[in-house]
Amino acid sequence: MRKLSHPELVARQQERQEDPKLPFCVVLNNIRSLYNVGSIFRTADGVGVEKLWICGITGYPPDTQISKTALGAEKKVPWEYRMDAREVLRELKTLGYQIVFLEQLAESIPFQDFRPAQPVCLVIGNEVSGVSEELISLCDKTLEIEMAGLKNSLNVAVAFGVVAYHFRHCLKTKAAVS
Repeated sequence: MRKLSHPELVARQQERQEDPKLPFCVVLNNIRSLYNVGSIFRTADGVGVEKLWICGITGYPPDTQISKTALGAEKKVPWEYRMDAREVLRELKTLGYQIVFLEQLAESIPFQDFRPAQPVCLVIGNEVSGVSEELISLCDKTLEIEMAGLKNSLNVAVAFGVVAYHFRHCLKTKAAVS
Protein backbone atom coordinates (compact mmCIF):
# COMPACT_ATOMS: atom_id res chain seq x y z
CA MET A 1 0.00 0.00 0.00
CA ARG A 2 1.00 3.57 -0.64
CA LYS A 3 -0.41 6.78 0.76
CA LEU A 4 -1.43 9.24 -1.96
CA SER A 5 0.56 12.46 -2.19
CA HIS A 6 -1.16 15.84 -1.91
CA PRO A 7 -0.82 16.49 -5.68
CA GLU A 8 -2.36 13.06 -6.39
CA LEU A 9 -5.28 13.82 -4.07
CA VAL A 10 -5.83 17.22 -5.71
CA ALA A 11 -5.75 15.66 -9.21
CA ARG A 12 -8.25 12.99 -8.18
CA GLN A 13 -10.62 15.59 -6.72
CA GLN A 14 -10.38 17.74 -9.86
CA GLU A 15 -11.51 14.73 -11.92
CA ARG A 16 -14.47 14.27 -9.57
CA GLN A 17 -15.55 17.90 -9.97
CA GLU A 18 -17.36 16.73 -13.09
CA ASP A 19 -19.63 14.41 -11.05
CA PRO A 20 -23.22 15.63 -10.94
CA LYS A 21 -24.70 16.67 -7.61
CA LEU A 22 -27.02 14.19 -5.95
CA PRO A 23 -30.79 14.87 -5.76
CA PHE A 24 -30.24 15.62 -2.08
CA CYS A 25 -30.58 18.91 -0.21
CA VAL A 26 -30.32 19.73 3.48
CA VAL A 27 -32.20 22.12 5.76
CA LEU A 28 -30.25 23.44 8.76
CA ASN A 29 -32.90 24.34 11.33
CA ASN A 30 -31.65 26.67 14.09
CA ILE A 31 -28.09 25.32 14.37
CA ARG A 32 -26.35 27.43 17.05
CA SER A 33 -22.66 26.70 16.49
CA LEU A 34 -20.96 28.31 13.53
CA TYR A 35 -18.27 25.63 13.76
CA ASN A 36 -20.99 22.99 13.27
CA VAL A 37 -22.30 24.93 10.27
CA GLY A 38 -18.80 25.00 8.77
CA SER A 39 -18.35 21.29 9.36
CA ILE A 40 -21.71 20.60 7.72
CA PHE A 41 -20.64 22.65 4.66
CA ARG A 42 -17.46 20.60 4.38
CA THR A 43 -19.31 17.29 4.68
CA ALA A 44 -22.01 18.47 2.24
CA ASP A 45 -19.27 19.20 -0.29
CA GLY A 46 -17.78 15.75 0.20
CA VAL A 47 -21.15 14.03 -0.14
CA GLY A 48 -22.25 15.95 -3.24
CA VAL A 49 -25.27 17.70 -1.71
CA GLU A 50 -27.04 19.92 -4.25
CA LYS A 51 -27.94 22.71 -1.80
CA LEU A 52 -27.98 23.75 1.84
CA TRP A 53 -30.97 25.70 3.11
CA ILE A 54 -29.90 27.71 6.15
CA CYS A 55 -32.86 28.62 8.35
CA GLY A 56 -33.80 30.39 11.55
CA ILE A 57 -30.96 31.37 13.88
CA THR A 58 -28.40 29.34 11.90
CA GLY A 59 -25.44 31.50 10.95
CA TYR A 60 -24.31 31.73 7.34
CA PRO A 61 -21.27 32.80 5.31
CA PRO A 62 -19.29 34.89 5.25
CA ASP A 63 -18.12 34.24 8.79
CA THR A 64 -14.63 33.36 10.04
CA GLN A 65 -15.91 30.64 12.40
CA ILE A 66 -17.73 28.91 9.52
CA SER A 67 -14.69 29.28 7.26
CA LYS A 68 -12.40 27.78 9.91
CA THR A 69 -14.12 24.38 9.69
CA ALA A 70 -15.57 24.57 6.15
CA LEU A 71 -12.10 25.14 4.64
CA GLY A 72 -13.53 26.69 1.48
CA ALA A 73 -16.54 24.41 1.08
CA GLU A 74 -18.80 27.36 1.99
CA LYS A 75 -17.74 28.89 -1.34
CA LYS A 76 -18.49 25.73 -3.34
CA VAL A 77 -21.71 24.29 -1.91
CA PRO A 78 -24.80 26.19 -3.09
CA TRP A 79 -26.73 27.63 -0.14
CA GLU A 80 -29.54 30.01 0.61
CA TYR A 81 -30.66 31.64 3.84
CA ARG A 82 -34.36 31.72 4.69
CA MET A 83 -35.72 32.64 8.10
CA ASP A 84 -38.70 30.26 7.88
CA ALA A 85 -37.86 26.56 7.45
CA ARG A 86 -41.58 25.77 7.01
CA GLU A 87 -41.66 27.85 3.86
CA VAL A 88 -38.63 26.01 2.45
CA LEU A 89 -40.06 22.58 3.28
CA ARG A 90 -43.43 23.43 1.73
CA GLU A 91 -41.68 24.52 -1.48
CA LEU A 92 -39.56 21.38 -1.56
CA LYS A 93 -42.64 19.19 -1.04
CA THR A 94 -44.32 20.81 -4.06
CA LEU A 95 -41.19 19.96 -6.06
CA GLY A 96 -41.54 16.31 -5.05
CA TYR A 97 -38.86 16.10 -2.37
CA GLN A 98 -39.20 13.46 0.31
CA ILE A 99 -38.74 15.30 3.64
CA VAL A 100 -36.71 13.31 6.16
CA PHE A 101 -35.84 14.42 9.69
CA LEU A 102 -32.80 13.30 11.63
CA GLU A 103 -34.63 13.39 14.94
CA GLN A 104 -35.66 11.16 17.82
CA LEU A 105 -39.42 10.80 17.55
CA ALA A 106 -41.62 7.88 18.61
CA GLU A 107 -41.88 7.00 14.89
CA SER A 108 -38.16 7.21 14.10
CA ILE A 109 -36.46 4.27 12.44
CA PRO A 110 -32.76 3.36 12.38
CA PHE A 111 -31.08 5.41 9.61
CA GLN A 112 -29.46 2.33 8.09
CA ASP A 113 -32.89 0.73 7.49
CA PHE A 114 -34.00 3.68 5.34
CA ARG A 115 -33.59 4.03 1.58
CA PRO A 116 -34.20 7.62 0.44
CA ALA A 117 -36.39 8.41 -2.54
CA GLN A 118 -35.14 10.86 -5.15
CA PRO A 119 -35.14 13.78 -4.59
CA VAL A 120 -34.69 13.91 -0.82
CA CYS A 121 -34.30 16.65 1.77
CA LEU A 122 -32.67 15.89 5.12
CA VAL A 123 -33.61 18.22 7.97
CA ILE A 124 -31.23 18.59 10.90
CA GLY A 125 -31.92 20.68 13.96
CA ASN A 126 -30.65 22.57 16.94
CA GLU A 127 -27.89 21.00 19.02
CA VAL A 128 -30.06 20.94 22.15
CA SER A 129 -33.71 20.95 21.13
CA GLY A 130 -33.49 19.24 17.72
CA VAL A 131 -35.76 20.01 14.79
CA SER A 132 -38.48 22.56 15.58
CA GLU A 133 -41.79 21.06 16.67
CA GLU A 134 -43.75 23.16 14.14
CA LEU A 135 -42.02 21.34 11.26
CA ILE A 136 -43.17 17.83 12.21
CA SER A 137 -46.36 17.99 10.13
CA LEU A 138 -44.19 18.45 7.00
CA CYS A 139 -42.10 15.35 7.69
CA ASP A 140 -42.40 12.16 5.63
CA LYS A 141 -39.98 10.03 7.68
CA THR A 142 -37.80 10.37 10.78
CA LEU A 143 -34.47 8.66 11.28
CA GLU A 144 -32.23 8.24 14.26
CA ILE A 145 -28.77 6.92 15.02
CA GLU A 146 -28.65 4.20 17.65
CA MET A 147 -26.61 5.17 20.69
CA ALA A 148 -25.03 2.54 22.91
CA GLY A 149 -23.40 4.80 25.48
CA LEU A 150 -24.50 7.25 28.13
CA LYS A 151 -25.33 10.10 25.74
CA ASN A 152 -28.54 10.02 23.70
CA SER A 153 -27.18 11.74 20.58
CA LEU A 154 -24.10 12.67 18.57
CA ASN A 155 -22.88 16.15 17.75
CA VAL A 156 -25.14 17.53 14.98
CA ALA A 157 -22.32 17.80 12.43
CA VAL A 158 -21.13 14.26 13.15
CA ALA A 159 -24.69 12.90 12.97
CA PHE A 160 -25.19 14.70 9.66
CA GLY A 161 -22.02 13.06 8.31
CA VAL A 162 -23.16 9.57 9.29
CA VAL A 163 -26.56 9.92 7.63
CA ALA A 164 -25.39 12.00 4.64
CA TYR A 165 -22.90 9.34 3.56
CA HIS A 166 -25.60 6.68 3.96
CA PHE A 167 -27.84 8.76 1.66
CA ARG A 168 -24.95 9.18 -0.81
CA HIS A 169 -24.39 5.45 -0.95
CA CYS A 170 -28.11 4.72 -1.45
CA LEU A 171 -28.61 7.43 -4.08
CA LYS A 172 -25.49 6.47 -6.05
CA THR A 173 -26.45 2.79 -5.92
CA LYS A 174 -29.96 3.68 -7.13
CA ALA A 175 -28.53 5.78 -9.98
CA ALA A 176 -26.19 2.96 -11.03
CA VAL A 177 -29.12 0.51 -11.17
CA SER A 178 -31.41 2.88 -13.10
